Amino acid sequence: MSQLKIREMPRDERPREKLAAHGASALTTPELIAILLRTGVSGANAVEVARQLLEKYGSLTGLSRCSVDELSKIKGIKFAKAVQLVAAFGLGQRLARETLSKQKIDSPELVNELLGPELRRLRKESLRVILLDTRYHLIRVEEVSMGSVNESIAHPREVFRPAVVSSAYAVIVVHNHPSGDASPSQTDHSLTRRLAEAAELLQIKLLDHIIIGTPADGSPGYFSFKEAGVL
Repeated sequence: MSQLKIREMPRDERPREKLAAHGASALTTPELIAILLRTGVSGANAVEVARQLLEKYGSLTGLSRCSVDELSKIKGIKFAKAVQLVAAFGLGQRLARETLSKQKIDSPELVNELLGPELRRLRKESLRVILLDTRYHLIRVEEVSMGSVNESIAHPREVFRPAVVSSAYAVIVVHNHPSGDASPSQTDHSLTRRLAEAAELLQIKLLDHIIIGTPADGSPGYFSFKEAGVL
């Protein structure tokens, strides 16, 4: 059975009008995505197409991992809509970073807010270093390696080079596990020990090494070596 087109729905149920009257929080995730899509396909309006996208990729996080090229190949999306979706996810990441840039970043919860959404989108492991000043305010975030995190790729000299160049007072090292399981491997433990030794020699504070995974069953979706008592 064909669904009503958006323009055929009662005015107060149309996503755009609903957002204008009540704000974004009043809309479901499919309705918000539908505003970006604007139109649906034969037999499915934009809200239903958005719902199908979320089902296909399992979650908003899964959808956010898609490239423009991948989204463009989906029926009813094509290039222009794919670009709009990717841009929207990009703006969300930048807003989160801008909001936190003036705060004291000294807890895994804040690091998760800062980098979690972006790192959970990635299908490969990425190791980042958060550079902080003497007040633990953000200087910048720099990617050290992309691909797989191991001792040869993520050598301490590569991790601390940006800190030395930027005269950072402290750093937080962060990497993701695309599998979603934030549990540290033996390599993660070994790397953390080597980073701690290098930080002491360089007199740069290593505040934490955090692994980003996926929240599940009450888990926050990250592992903190500091919280675990390793650092």
